[in-house]
Amino acid sequence: MAKTVCIVGAGPSGLVAAKTLLHDTPGCSFKVTIFEAQSRIGGLWPIRKDDDGGLVHPLMVTNQSKHTVQFSDFAWQDSVPQFPRAWQVGQYLERYINEYSGADIRLGHKVVKVDLQDDGSWNVQTESSEGSETATFDYLLVTTGFFGKPIWPDHVPKEADVPIIHSSEYRDLKGLLERSSNPSGKILVVGGQMSGIETAATIATHLSSAIHSPGKKIIEQLLQEPQSYSIHHITNRPSWVFPLFTSPKPAASAPPFLPCDLPSYNLANRPHPLTNSQGHIGLEAAQTSNSIYQSVLGTDQSEFSPKTKIDGHLFNEQPFVAMSSYYMNFVQSKFIQVTKGKLSSIKGDVAIISPANRKLSDIAAVVLATGFDSSLSLSFLPSSVLQAISYSPENPNLPVALAFHGTHHPSLPTLGFVGLYRSPYWGVMEMQARFVARLWASNDPQSRAPALRQALAEDDTIERTLALRTDSRVSQFPMGDYSFLMQEFSRALDIPISPPVGNTPPLATGKSMDILTPARYPSFSAATAQNPRAAEQTKANLLATHETALAGLSRGRFVAGAIFRSLLGEWRLERKISSRLPSHPSGRFSGTARFLLRDGTEDGLSPSLVSKANSDSGTGLGLEYLYIEDGVFTARANPILTFRATRRYIWRYDEARDVLSVWFSRMDDHERADYLFHEVEFLLPVDEADMKVQGETTPMTTGAAAEDKEKGKKGWLAKASHMCIDDLYDVHYEFNFKAVNLKEWKLGYTVKGPNKDYTIDGVYKR
Repeated sequence: MAKTVCIVGAGPSGLVAAKTLLHDTPGCSFKVTIFEAQSRIGGLWPIRKDDDGGLVHPLMVTNQSKHTVQFSDFAWQDSVPQFPRAWQVGQYLERYINEYSGADIRLGHKVVKVDLQDDGSWNVQTESSEGSETATFDYLLVTTGFFGKPIWPDHVPKEADVPIIHSSEYRDLKGLLERSSNPSGKILVVGGQMSGIETAATIATHLSSAIHSPGKKIIEQLLQEPQSYSIHHITNRPSWVFPLFTSPKPAASAPPFLPCDLPSYNLANRPHPLTNSQGHIGLEAAQTSNSIYQSVLGTDQSEFSPKTKIDGHLFNEQPFVAMSSYYMNFVQSKFIQVTKGKLSSIKGDVAIISPANRKLSDIAAVVLATGFDSSLSLSFLPSSVLQAISYSPENPNLPVALAFHGTHHPSLPTLGFVGLYRSPYWGVMEMQARFVARLWASNDPQSRAPALRQALAEDDTIERTLALRTDSRVSQFPMGDYSFLMQEFSRALDIPISPPVGNTPPLATGKSMDILTPARYPSFSAATAQNPRAAEQTKANLLATHETALAGLSRGRFVAGAIFRSLLGEWRLERKISSRLPSHPSGRFSGTARFLLRDGTEDGLSPSLVSKANSDSGTGLGLEYLYIEDGVFTARANPILTFRATRRYIWRYDEARDVLSVWFSRMDDHERADYLFHEVEFLLPVDEADMKVQGETTPMTTGAAAEDKEKGKKGWLAKASHMCIDDLYDVHYEFNFKAVNLKEWKLGYTVKGPNKDYTIDGVYKR
């Protein structure tokens, strides 16, 4: 007879648990019912672009790529970006549960109370629009997740003279400021970890777009002078801020780029068997981790701001990590101003920042990035169960103490958990679901496989969790590091990791990348060919990861995006003009170039492209830069001849095509794009030995590994061309990185035509 299972929550954890129980449990049959309080599946993840009623902005970009945000046997569509938007994650989940159907999913049913019976079964009471119902199940699986409700600090009033919201509520500037009585002033973002940095960068992007977009301003009725607002980020300590694309070869002169999680989860970089790098972080471990992060980023972050610098005593502390493409450059340009400390109180439009009791006046709005409390996710459990699992709301990072990496408690054999921890990597959720299913598949512990029995006997997760609650050196993500957790579940479940598909070019270590993804641990139905489609989907996942790594390492993919991201802000520009015709004077230009971030505009684009981007399945037009160059030209032959010169362009990055392009601005409206100037064509690195054999030595043909006798290896080289009536513009670029950040770049033109013959060489430096 089938065993009945009640799953609470239809987010990723609940859905993968249902799929596992129904499709991947050999020799055992379960009947699964999922109760979901919302009117849709997905949990945190919305399933439509306009679904903004949840805790996650539907347009938010994931901070791990689709190679990590995946289940082993269900592949992403090729059209989805490397870092999906939140609504695309919701749609992935919708397709997933349709592919692996069989569960009775009851939407709009909130579990309000459960009772443990003497025989181990569970009475589950739910409420819906149809009233209250109670049903009995053999097993109860809690998959309600870590993000129960936003944390609102006691010292911050719910009602104040200025609008105060939690970061989970932020959607746009209009919603934030429409209740503000202050038509200008400081927007405070409070909280220094992941959500604080992400929220500050999001607001900065929206404000920058409001200031620099053409035509009628997005929120003109609210922001008559949007530049009168400023963003202040209140943080107690700096975090290492990683862009979404990093390099597995940060020391290379022309570093390749990959989605950040592919280099991070490269098993070739770690000794085996893996040891846990999270939990308690001792002095040596802290120094090692901080050194690695500094090496990957190529900086201690002091060039962005003294307040983001990590060195000295901070190198001895456990590191904190955040993800953002634009935060650091917004800080560097002072568009985001960092204040060290904590918000201690707010009265009127004045905030007090401790411990120095610094006053910040003229506050327009406050956004609290103060994290989440899981208590709402567990409120239906009886007090005896909460006591057994050592529930502690005072420890929001470790609210419960569960056995074998957050899956169960030995005293409650019919109760299981999936996904109740911070950083719920999808592979770990899937492994947790497999572990719980394996426990429940047999009522006799002695009939369990030896590996599972040994794992249970040696497990010390509960004791370790309780100790970490009072550990002053606890890590940012204390449950355990992703790769280690996958290894431990693999051992316990006897699911060996499959070999990677194909090889990638060797890194500095001489080894090929060995990238950990959920698909490396195939499900039972995929591994046994019980479900041929599951096996196909697993293979598709593996091939997609291999192709992504190969494209980044050997074809220059993602370089254009890394350059686009790193251009944000202001550059010093020195340009030399050398004319071979007396009608055009030679000379030098000195000034600045500013790249001002804004929402993508339609100007100059084809109607079909705009329609596709803005469709229900499109990801929008992305972001672009308004480029403003301003300075003074001085003639070489006549230094008295000087005049101010300025020009504007629009720089765009097409994420789907991975193409960087430059557009002329309109003569009648310099904020609008007119027509395409050129697309940037990157030259692939060529091995120096090959160059000598081929006799190719010019900078425009040797690629990014070309040698310059005086300056050493060049960075990424690129070229373009543009025919302007009778004049041909040959364009050449050189982009010099230090690890992930663009430090200096060069842009030159050779212009030839009936009445033109000159060259321009410009150098851009921070």
